[in-house]
Amino acid sequence: MTDKPEIIARKTGQLGRITLNRPKALNALTHPMCLMMIEALESWRNDDDVKAIVVDGAGEKGFCAGGDILKLHDSGQAGNDDAWLFWRDEYRLNTLIYHYPKPYVALIDGITMGGGVGVSVHGSHRVAGDRTMFAMPETGIGFHPDVGGAYFLPRLAGEIGTWMGLTGARLKAADAVASGLATHYCPSSLYDALVAALESADLSDDDALEVLLEEFSGDPGDSDLAHTRGLIDAAFAGNRVEEILARIQGAGDGWSTKQAKILSSKSPTALKLTLAALRKGADLSFEDVMRQDLRASSWCLKSKDFYEGVRAVIIDKDNAPVWDPSTLASVNDNDIAEAFEPLDADHEMTFLGNDA
Repeated sequence: MTDKPEIIARKTGQLGRITLNRPKALNALTHPMCLMMIEALESWRNDDDVKAIVVDGAGEKGFCAGGDILKLHDSGQAGNDDAWLFWRDEYRLNTLIYHYPKPYVALIDGITMGGGVGVSVHGSHRVAGDRTMFAMPETGIGFHPDVGGAYFLPRLAGEIGTWMGLTGARLKAADAVASGLATHYCPSSLYDALVAALESADLSDDDALEVLLEEFSGDPGDSDLAHTRGLIDAAFAGNRVEEILARIQGAGDGWSTKQAKILSSKSPTALKLTLAALRKGADLSFEDVMRQDLRASSWCLKSKDFYEGVRAVIIDKDNAPVWDPSTLASVNDNDIAEAFEPLDADHEMTFLGNDA
């Protein structure tokens, strides 16, 4: 046990500052962390002294590596509502950030995955650094890109979001900026100076924050997306994972061969669930995506693959999951459709008062 707070929330200068404070766990989100973030953001919403929010992660390795997957796994096996409560409040937090009336600056220098994406990408500013590693890797544990993944991924250019959602592709700073997932880049060596400048700045002028972020920006380097974008758009179009995989397998180039190998390692059930969620999410409001996320996440607790994925990646760490069903052809599309059915009245997604 530790007496260190999991969230450090304070006002500094004209900022509301939130630091995710579980560095040994790469700042992975817990349920109390979500609740504490909601409390802080709600308290600053109408505080005239707070002009902007800045969120960062303790330590040098991770901004936030996701949610506490093991606790979700244990809740599902126990059959209690702990996982549902976590997701409901995490998605409420995501929605609060999406609608937040003040600039929300996430300093994503380090691993930013899953739940970490949810507390960054929906804000107004995302500042990548040299250590940024941005990904939605959920299909590798029999899950789906939640926290609004079905909202922001389909809204990226072309099929970048489909590629990311299905393969769990990891984007470094240059790719994050090129895709629009990061709005700014700041060299890691200047991060402390950027934070100090933000804390001492007069942010009353609407342009002051943007000017300051530009002052500390630099060149993140060349993006691989400049070379692979055409391949991504051609390969990941369509509404059936089987067709996508067949197209990639038939392409014959090195990039496509690598993508085919990656896809073949993922849960077939999660791949079908994810593609369906992304295609539906392209036409949904943010709130409706959050409703969809809670339904799909709850459905995953009934799937064998979520437990097998967590076993292979987090518990036993053998990275050798045995998926069931083991092939795309064996996944029943009617089962996937059930993941999008409304939950009972007591478990459907509800929102905070200001975001209802």
